[in-house]
Amino acid sequence: VQLQASGGGLEQAGGSLRLSCSASGFSRDYYALGWFRQAPGKEREAVACTTTTGAGTYYADSVEPRFHISIDNAESTVYLQMNSLEPGDTAVYYCAANRFPYFADYCSTSKMHYWGKGTLVTVSS
Repeated sequence: VQLQASGGGLEQAGGSLRLSCSASGFSRDYYALGWFRQAPGKEREAVACTTTTGAGTYYADSVEPRFHISIDNAESTVYLQMNSLEPGDTAVYYCAANRFPYFADYCSTSKMHYWGKGTLVTVSS
C-alpha cells in the first residue's frame, strides 16, 4: 500500500487549504484513511479520519468544525479541507490508513497500518 499526500503550503490565518492523499495497493473494500499532524516539539496527533463507507468519521476537537474530511472511493483519495486556519494548525500533516477500522479508537497513531510522507502546512499570523 502506498499513500501519496499533497496540498500543503503557506497560508495566512483565516485562510483555507486542501490536502489530498491518494491510496494505492489496497486489496480490501473497507478501510479507513485519515490525517495526522505533528508540530515541532509535539507528538503526532490525529486530526480526522473516515472510512470507505463514511461511517465512524472522527475529528479532533481542535479542528471541528473548521476542517472537513471526505473520501472519493472511485479514486481511492481522501481530502482534508481546512478552513479558518490558525497558527496552531502549523504542522507536518501525514496521511495514514487503517486496514481494519472496526473499533471506536481506529483513528489513532498506534492503530494505523500505513503512513505516507508528510506535507508541511504553515499558517502565518
